[in-house]
Amino acid sequence: MSIEQYERGTYVISTAPERLDVQAIHAYLRGSYWAEDIPFEVVERSLRGSLCFGLYAPEGQVGLARIITDHATFAYVCDVYVLPQHRGQGLGRWLMECVMGSPQLQGLRRWMLVTRDAHGLYQQVGFRPVANPTGVLEIARPGMYRPEAPG
Repeated sequence: MSIEQYERGTYVISTAPERLDVQAIHAYLRGSYWAEDIPFEVVERSLRGSLCFGLYAPEGQVGLARIITDHATFAYVCDVYVLPQHRGQGLGRWLMECVMGSPQLQGLRRWMLVTRDAHGLYQQVGFRPVANPTGVLEIARPGMYRPEAPG
């Protein structure tokens, strides 16, 4: 897989795995609504198995988009964030435009994601509500990483 890099002012988006700041990513994700209390080891393993687009400012990593994909037919977009102090500059949209334009992700038959509150962002890059929701099934385990959650 080739390394992609995009620049906008002082910000950089890169798919280089060695640039990922796993500590910073874990710090954000463990406080997120979708991965509350996620263990560090799980974050590490998830990053290794995904195509990650890290968003960097001069002070370090400030965002991420993690793509789970077979690079042929399907991509699932997850763990997308921009730190609060860097929001309001269009960085989330730019990050998603880089993801959607990635040469490694062209020609895929289906893209999916789940969001509680960022529908507007994803609709700007082409996502729409599921056309036939009765055909979509899931196993969801909210709170799975909380200490009191059953295995």
